[in-house]
Amino acid sequence: MLQHLHIRNLAIVDAVEIDFRPGLTVLTGETGAGKSIVVDALQLATGGRGGAEMVRHGAERTEVVATFELSAAEREPQSPLAMVFEEQSIDVSDELVMRRLVTSDGKSRGYLNGQQVPLQVLREVGSLLIDIHGQHEFQSLTRPAAQREQLDDFAGHQALVAEVAAAHREAHQAREKLEALAASAADREARLDMLRYQVGEIETLALGADELPALVAEQARHANHGKLAEAARGALDLLYEAEGASAHAAASRALGLLRSVSGVDERLRDLAPLVDEAVIRLAEAGRDLTRYLDDLEVDPQRQEFVEQRLANIEQLARKHRITPPELLVRGAELAAELASIEHLATDLESLRLAREAALARWRMLAEKLSGSRAAAATRLEKAISTRMQTLGMSGGRFSISLAQLPIEAGRSAAAGLDQIEYLVSANPGQPPRPLAKVASGGELSRLSLAVQVSTAATGPRCMVFDEVDSGVGGAVAEIVGRELAALGQRAQVLCVTHLPQVAAQGSQQLRVAKLTDGKTTRTVLSALGEDERVEELARMLGGVQVTDKARDHAREMLAARSAKPAASSRAQARAPRSRR
Repeated sequence: MLQHLHIRNLAIVDAVEIDFRPGLTVLTGETGAGKSIVVDALQLATGGRGGAEMVRHGAERTEVVATFELSAAEREPQSPLAMVFEEQSIDVSDELVMRRLVTSDGKSRGYLNGQQVPLQVLREVGSLLIDIHGQHEFQSLTRPAAQREQLDDFAGHQALVAEVAAAHREAHQAREKLEALAASAADREARLDMLRYQVGEIETLALGADELPALVAEQARHANHGKLAEAARGALDLLYEAEGASAHAAASRALGLLRSVSGVDERLRDLAPLVDEAVIRLAEAGRDLTRYLDDLEVDPQRQEFVEQRLANIEQLARKHRITPPELLVRGAELAAELASIEHLATDLESLRLAREAALARWRMLAEKLSGSRAAAATRLEKAISTRMQTLGMSGGRFSISLAQLPIEAGRSAAAGLDQIEYLVSANPGQPPRPLAKVASGGELSRLSLAVQVSTAATGPRCMVFDEVDSGVGGAVAEIVGRELAALGQRAQVLCVTHLPQVAAQGSQQLRVAKLTDGKTTRTVLSALGEDERVEELARMLGGVQVTDKARDHAREMLAARSAKPAASSRAQARAPRSRR
């Protein structure tokens, strides 16, 4: 429900704050006062188009803030609104603030609960909370998708529609997998031959997991044999084998000297073990260097094998356009692909069966949905046609066309088999034609009203009707007002009107007035009390000169309003419609 609207610097509006109540709220005022600016502001706040021309002259930007109270159902994790919040990482609470800024250079930004979001997201959220009917760009009644959703809501198809959509996703995914696998099968034999050859080459090479680093190290030793031998021999001589001048001999003599005086000074005695350890380590190093020199002898055949082995590895890696260390991974990938293609025939048949089963399930559910839609369409046609007779379209007829979508073989549609279109005949004897092509702005507004009342409280909980009483008067105007009031008992309704018969039905009345000091012009808006409502209705009834007779008539209209809800409710109960 819309709770509050803040408008600043929009067209000729300086600053306006509006609190809204449940039920029917009517906006009245002189022609040209700016009644539709409130509707424009709501459109802007909910993602509608906005340009620099909307900014009040002399201001830097236009700002509109709409605050909505969210119901428990709208806060449920699986609700469309909650899913949008989750995608945008917005916390769900019992209040939602939608904010829109448009600067004087035409730049625009949208916010949800203080978080900036793309205008498309703002528009998506707005469509879930509010629906605007009238001579504006938001004409949901003319959109085929909206018509289908409206019929499904009327019939209570939510669960069945979800099942059809799920079956469509399953069939679509199965078809995509089958097409991808079938494309692979087109060159299956050629690919199989290539894979078998490539896998065979790598398997024949039989490269061990740690073989390559060991071969590279061995090759380096062979290439640097002389240098390694010279270094090892020199180190062995210095450490152990140089007669009388090796480190081992020098350390041994030092150990003997320390031991000869160990009884004289304890400090020297404590150093003797360290030197003894050095003598032992030097002897071990000498033995290890001797073994290294023995092993360093080059076997020509082994050297040739290592060189050839590395050459074969390098050659195969270049063939696959990879580095030698990547050969093992490449071999595993090719083997996996080979196994997959070898089982391709079995997989293709399994996928064909899965796709056929998914399509059969989708068609079964879609046909069930089509049958239920046809039955619901008959009931809705009757309900709306009946209301048209009392809404200034006497002799008019409303019908719903259900045609089968041109779906190709092997494919499915998320919304089922039906292409739904609202048709209307505004005058007796004329065949029904698409609603958007034959209905005038005023007729479209009243048709919207008839549809909304006939479908009870489906769709957004806040509905705005901009001059739905255009082109009517007298008794028809009073009936329009009663229908709006009846709708206001199930949802929040805002109506811009110039007829007192409609205005008198409102549970809240807001007056829009234009003020000017000769230099600047601005629009103000105020909520009316009972006495003020009498004056405003009297003005609407009597014109410039408000008479006592007009005031008495206004009081009678307001008094009659309080006696109407019960009768209106009984009339609604008799209306032929399907409820969830």
